[in-house]
Amino acid sequence: MTETGFEKVPARDRRRFPGISSRAYEHPADRSALVALRKLSGFDTVFKALSGLLPERSLRLLFLSESVRVGETQFPHLYEMLRDACYILDLEKVPQMYVQQDPKPNAMCIGLDEPIIVVTTGLVELLDEEEMRAVVGHEVGHALSGHAVYRTILLFLTSLALKVAWIPLGNVAIMTIVTALREWFRKSELSADRAGLLVGQDVNASMRGLMKIAGGNHLHEMNVDSFLAQAEEYESSGDLRDSVLKILNVLPRTHPFTTVRAAELKKWSQHRDYQRIMDGHYPRRDEDKDTSVSDSFRESASHYADAVRNSKDPLFKLVGDIAGGAADVGGKLRDRFTGAAGGGSNANGEAKGGATEQG
Repeated sequence: MTETGFEKVPARDRRRFPGISSRAYEHPADRSALVALRKLSGFDTVFKALSGLLPERSLRLLFLSESVRVGETQFPHLYEMLRDACYILDLEKVPQMYVQQDPKPNAMCIGLDEPIIVVTTGLVELLDEEEMRAVVGHEVGHALSGHAVYRTILLFLTSLALKVAWIPLGNVAIMTIVTALREWFRKSELSADRAGLLVGQDVNASMRGLMKIAGGNHLHEMNVDSFLAQAEEYESSGDLRDSVLKILNVLPRTHPFTTVRAAELKKWSQHRDYQRIMDGHYPRRDEDKDTSVSDSFRESASHYADAVRNSKDPLFKLVGDIAGGAADVGGKLRDRFTGAAGGGSNANGEAKGGATEQG
């Protein structure tokens, strides 16, 4: 494979997806936003005009001077993974990739004109080959979707919000945009996780990688099923107070919580959409221009409606009950908020069933 083409196939037998559109793996909320932006006349021109304001050039120079660029003579195993990922997802131009000294496991894809991928030494040292392959595929998925542009804008606006914090209402306006971008970006991470699975084609490796990011390199002390059970418990446990805390906890984040990512990816790997892609049935890039914005938004709205309807979170369940005209809404609100519906506590504040909680 060259920088602009392909000369060899992946190291092991994996399916390739010629001409695949990123719509094939994008989360519905992510896809609807991207389809709308791609249809917006002059969108690319406007953002390229912003390149002088955004810190892209300084970031490129920083990585070039302070990090190690991946290639045939530096981190060659990562370079092979990168080229394999681009081959599988049919991304013709291989992005530049850098390894940055940082003990915290992390990876990102940024840039306006040309995306660049950055992985930390902490991540490289943490993951095995197949786990790392999924991560590289994740970042190539970001590049194919065009997420790097919006991630760069998010970094810029977050920095700008700090600089204008002293201006009355100025910070509020920018942080409103930042909060909306973060919500979109959390969904884009779910999309990229799916791209990583399409590249690695090993759901167990993807699960292990996410589990290691959460708990470190102690696989002998961890269990994937138990890790996924945490996501189930996180979604369904607690009362309305916990639901509000979950929202507040996630608002400042650009990534969903790791257990949630693992559960979402596992669910998608068992869905017919994933199997259809693996069988060669997927939307093509040359059809992107004909994609309907309204259809994409309807699909996104349908997804959120299904999420509310099927969620085990107390707040979402209450919303579903209200929407369905459930009787005794006031009683449900009281029970959900106090936790009485789930066993709760008695008048003395003691947990029902005699059990007490330490700490």
